[in-house]
Amino acid sequence: MKKVVALLVVAAAVGLAAVSALESTQAEKKGALFAAAEKAEFEEVIPGVTKAVIWGDPEKGAYGAFTRFKAGLDNGVHTHTSDVRIVGIEGAYLYRTDAGEHRVGKGCFLSIPGGTKHWSGGDAKDGALFYEEGAGKFDLVPAK
Repeated sequence: MKKVVALLVVAAAVGLAAVSALESTQAEKKGALFAAAEKAEFEEVIPGVTKAVIWGDPEKGAYGAFTRFKAGLDNGVHTHTSDVRIVGIEGAYLYRTDAGEHRVGKGCFLSIPGGTKHWSGGDAKDGALFYEEGAGKFDLVPAK
């Protein structure tokens, strides 16, 4: 019985290594991914928010997208189930928790752990354009 279990463990390890090698080879065949925000096709996802998905699918799992907030947008206090990371491009993504406030402007980075209660919005004058990456499916859960 111990030999059978050991053999199954070795077979599983070899199988996982083969799958990993295959995924690496497929990724190399796809090449680099390049996207320019000024050429991206944005779609409204909720009033005041447009998104241009670059990779993945925010409705199903991990993704990357350019996102725009209209000037003065107020998303209210909410959480996200998965981690969300943001890099500012134009204007400013506004972020506030009980611990303080951040303006995520051009060249700034913010990582929001899943489950963190926060408020977000767009700069009153310029709104916000930012790159957003989610570790899993995107959701916006209003805080109670």
